Amino acid sequence: MATVYEQIGGAPAMDAAVDIFYRKVLSDESISHFFDAVDMERQAAKQKAFLTMAFGGPNTYTGKDMRTAHAHLVARGLNDDHFNAVAGHLKSTLEELNVPANLVADVLAVAESTRNDVLGR
Repeated sequence: MATVYEQIGGAPAMDAAVDIFYRKVLSDESISHFFDAVDMERQAAKQKAFLTMAFGGPNTYTGKDMRTAHAHLVARGLNDDHFNAVAGHLKSTLEELNVPANLVADVLAVAESTRNDVLGR
């Protein structure tokens, strides 16, 4: 059975999704401030590598674990509302790219599985 990564279109789809996703995130005043001092080119590359690994593609992710990577954001107030906003942007991005609903649900389930680590719980 094909991985979620393969089913959504592999590397080209991942590139398009991350680019659209960050445009949405950076346009959202409720969460964009978390990215004020972030090198977005580097961030997008890390996000592509992480999502590729998380969705069953080639594992080239060498970043921190989710808890460590987001601890400084939790200290700045990152909470469930912010996580929900990010997940919402991921969902709308995938829908914009015409990813089938069942695969959107699979992707959101993977994202949801990181909630407690991202929020330091």
